[in-house]
Amino acid sequence: MKHILKTCLLGSAFALSLGIAQAQDLTPLNSDAEPDRMDWSELEARFGPMPETPAGTKVGGVSKTLTNEYWRSLGEGYANVAKAEGLEFVYQAAQSEGDQLGQLSIAENLITQGFAVLLFSPQTDANLIPAVEKAEAAGVPILNVNDAVIPSAKNYVGNVQKGNGVNVAQWFIDNRPDGGKVAVIEGQPGVYAAGQRTAGFTETITAAGNFEVVASVPADWSRELAFNAAATILQQHPDLIGFYANNDGMALGVVEAVKAAGKAEQVAVFGTDGISDAYAAIRAGDLTGTVDSFPVLTGEVALEVALRLLAGQDLPRVVATPQALVTADNVETFATSDMAALRAALLAQ
Repeated sequence: MKHILKTCLLGSAFALSLGIAQAQDLTPLNSDAEPDRMDWSELEARFGPMPETPAGTKVGGVSKTLTNEYWRSLGEGYANVAKAEGLEFVYQAAQSEGDQLGQLSIAENLITQGFAVLLFSPQTDANLIPAVEKAEAAGVPILNVNDAVIPSAKNYVGNVQKGNGVNVAQWFIDNRPDGGKVAVIEGQPGVYAAGQRTAGFTETITAAGNFEVVASVPADWSRELAFNAAATILQQHPDLIGFYANNDGMALGVVEAVKAAGKAEQVAVFGTDGISDAYAAIRAGDLTGTVDSFPVLTGEVALEVALRLLAGQDLPRVVATPQALVTADNVETFATSDMAALRAALLAQ
């Protein structure tokens, strides 16, 4: 893993690839639909083993917030690869998922600190654009990692956000053949992932013909706001059969509202992300399911992609990471902390 090449040479190789990308006038990124893409599982087959990176190379991550387990887990994935490669690693985040200016300040501060590459997970599609522009001016490459999408991003790592909602809708179609009324608890307005997850669910379940989406309201990733929204919806539609929430924190708030209304047997509740509390709630029979996008694995893949780009490899613009619908039927399969076993289970899907 030790290599005689200097970090600056690696940075120069990446800067060259960025220059080529700019010359090609990249269209605004739509990470779900971008045709220049590949699956995470193909990296080694297509580009060979991980390239060596000089010990001490500095890599940094800027995340939404560390109050949400998903983003802590993503950082764990980064740290796994950084440790294995002997890299210096810094991971910082805003105080809350609504602190857009705080996140921007963190990103801009890191740009000046000599990092070979920075991995950004912005709070909205727009709030870190000024930092990306400053990074480009300073020659610091940026990798956009789940789940908001920076339109000018040269490279992106993350799952197909629309697929989260599609997976949940398909569960209802398969398991509630008589149809019925359903509702969506959306994430933060202006975030690509929230819009795509909602669209995937709504479009798929509406096309089935016997379901009605009676409400679709934002709760800004807040468990409390999701509880309040769900309580109101249940009062307005006492015959509701299910909710889809854009993340697990909100889904757990919905579960509380469903139980308070005495409708746990009637109303199925799904979330997104696969945090440990969601797994516990599935085991307890409170949460029907979650779409796990495996943040530790996503972090590992993202830093691997960043290091391959630094080594000058010409990767596709999007590297798609995995997801799986987790219910009581398969919860133990995907609950493993053994990353090799998890990778094997995902490849076997």
